[in-house]
Amino acid sequence: MNNSADPTGQANPANTANPTDATLSTGGERPVLRFERVLAKPPEEVWRAITDREELRAWFPCEVITDAWEPGSRISFPFTGTDMTLTGVVLEAEAPRVLAYTWGEETLRFHLTPEPDGRTRLVFTDETPPDIAARNAAGWQICLGHLAGESVATDAWKGHFDRYTAAFEPALGPQQGPPSGS
Repeated sequence: MNNSADPTGQANPANTANPTDATLSTGGERPVLRFERVLAKPPEEVWRAITDREELRAWFPCEVITDAWEPGSRISFPFTGTDMTLTGVVLEAEAPRVLAYTWGEETLRFHLTPEPDGRTRLVFTDETPPDIAARNAAGWQICLGHLAGESVATDAWKGHFDRYTAAFEPALGPQQGPPSGS
């Protein structure tokens, strides 16, 4: 599979017109995965989906526990059925427009823009370690599909991972698969 890269350091899975695919930017200190989705709900409802613990359970890959969505607040991310718990800190929270926080070694950012028809344009980015970019892109593609209310096949991750690995390895080097125990 070929990959496409542009002069700004962006790589995309090749031969796809899928607007839900991640793009990869390598022009900064760390690689950044970027997804863009138009969601059927207004920004206030999408904000609840990305900040309410119960709503997060429907699409986020682990539990999300925080006392407040305000800069400096601590967050814990326990993964059900494992001993793994990531920690993080809220970096930015401007309801219902921008939410950013650390998730272990990564920085996640959600930018919500209202669309004229009552929908919301979500731009999600993940500043990630280079060796797990393909794994994360595949996982976030599945998670964001759930957030959008899409029906996602349980085995879809592997196909996404293979495409992203082929597209990202030339720029980032070898890619790790799923964490052990998953």
